[in-house]
Amino acid sequence: MSTVSELTEAIAKRRTFAIISHPDAGKTTLTEKLLLYGGAIHLAGAVKARADQRRATSDWMELEKQRGISITSTVLQFNYNGYCINLLDTPGHKDFSEDTYRTLVAADNAVMLIDAGKGLETQTRKLYEVCRLRNTPKEGKEDYLPIFTFINKMDRPTRPPLELLDEIERELGIIPYAMNYPIGTGEQFVGLYDRHSHTIHLFERRSRGAKQAEVKGISADDPQLLEMVDRNCYAQFQEEWELIVQLGARWDTSLLHTGKLTPVFFGSAMTNFGVELFLKSFLECARPPSGRESTAGVIPPDSPDFSAFVFKLQANMDPKHRDRIAFVRICSGKFTKDMTVTHGRTGKTIRLAYAQKLFGQDREAIETAYAGDVIGLNNPGIFAIGDTLYTGKKLQYRGIPSFSPEIFAYLHNPNPSKFKQFRKGVSELEEEGAIQIMYSTDESKREPILAAVGQLQFEVVQYRLLSEYGVETALDYLPYTVARWVVEGWEALDKVGRLFNLMVVKDRWGRPVLLFKNLWSLEQVQTDHPKLQLSAIAPFLEMEQK
Repeated sequence: MSTVSELTEAIAKRRTFAIISHPDAGKTTLTEKLLLYGGAIHLAGAVKARADQRRATSDWMELEKQRGISITSTVLQFNYNGYCINLLDTPGHKDFSEDTYRTLVAADNAVMLIDAGKGLETQTRKLYEVCRLRNTPKEGKEDYLPIFTFINKMDRPTRPPLELLDEIERELGIIPYAMNYPIGTGEQFVGLYDRHSHTIHLFERRSRGAKQAEVKGISADDPQLLEMVDRNCYAQFQEEWELIVQLGARWDTSLLHTGKLTPVFFGSAMTNFGVELFLKSFLECARPPSGRESTAGVIPPDSPDFSAFVFKLQANMDPKHRDRIAFVRICSGKFTKDMTVTHGRTGKTIRLAYAQKLFGQDREAIETAYAGDVIGLNNPGIFAIGDTLYTGKKLQYRGIPSFSPEIFAYLHNPNPSKFKQFRKGVSELEEEGAIQIMYSTDESKREPILAAVGQLQFEVVQYRLLSEYGVETALDYLPYTVARWVVEGWEALDKVGRLFNLMVVKDRWGRPVLLFKNLWSLEQVQTDHPKLQLSAIAPFLEMEQK
């Protein structure tokens, strides 16, 4: 068992965060540049010439490389300035918001990335709402999600910086606090004023930033400054900064750590400008691992007993070995190789013989890990998303919900000789949460029903079944757009009797789900049967009580 001082020291060095953004805001580029400054990579993949472009470290799946978008969550661990950083890269596409939510549950902080030329975009707003699910006030609550903001692409045409700050406060209801501020924008962008050091960092325009940027800093009081920057740009900066100082918010760490204030950084990830300024400030201000709510109360990270939960499953990260990995967030205590833990959902005792440090697709064996770290465990088929692992006192962390899908289709396997591969592929993709899978209550219909938030999820499943399992498939779409779980189960549904204009199916746990063609059909059933409790979120799987 670890000493309190060892745990306290290790936890204080941990910073775990996820990046959220609208597609094309530069999330993958920012991720690569943070890895560059952390020394985890020496050349950023997103910045080389197209003819010889390295693929982004975080985008490991072949379909991600082909499409140039992130469609699966990835963990990247690296060190910087004495900190151990767990960066959770989230899918940027709206069809994978459920995967993003699961990742945010594992994070201690979030970084919201905004395109300076577009401001808040649709997916950014939606993902912020997902963050707010973590920040709902509750008595005794500790696991709030601090949100940092990086306004990207300042070297391109942008909206006025003051307008961007106002939009954050007006539309998201969170207080912006400018940590730095641009001098000029677009073609006239000449540098950033750093609030903490009262220093101006001058921008050297270069095509792309494959390596760390050389930053020239000069005191804001230096008389030579006006010879180095455009006078009109600097005068406008002074005027706007005076407004921010006089009318803007005052710094309050407690507001940051409860998700009510967001530090705002400006910069250009593609040219590396402002990235290191952001990283240093973020590490100083970000929340280290904190207590997590459980059935045994709030569990502090320095508790001597080990506890963790599974937030993601992934099959075939290494196609050569057909592996299955469980992504596990450690909440308390210390992991040691070969330790024995209790699997909360089943009550079984399991030995954690082989854990891995994750870095995109790459992995290496580890002997120890601490609260705040994310590790990979080989999954022989016993783990499910939301499972709790622990030593000592019995406990269960809050479950991770499944949200209501909006598109449904039967998945057919036209080739009977591929039945085993088809069944294995569907089972493993269902297990990892790549898509929800339901089944007809008519026993004569054995084909699985794919249930997705968006069309791209269907495409990913079919692509992966073909590339990873060698199975071609066909879809037969169903005319439903709304799903609701029956809260009290089959008994409550039987009491209602026959229902019309809907389809009754069962989820992977055998629970009843009603599929409606539209919201009007749902409202009609609720009006006719007011005692029938329906939920847009799947019921959590609770720990079996002994």
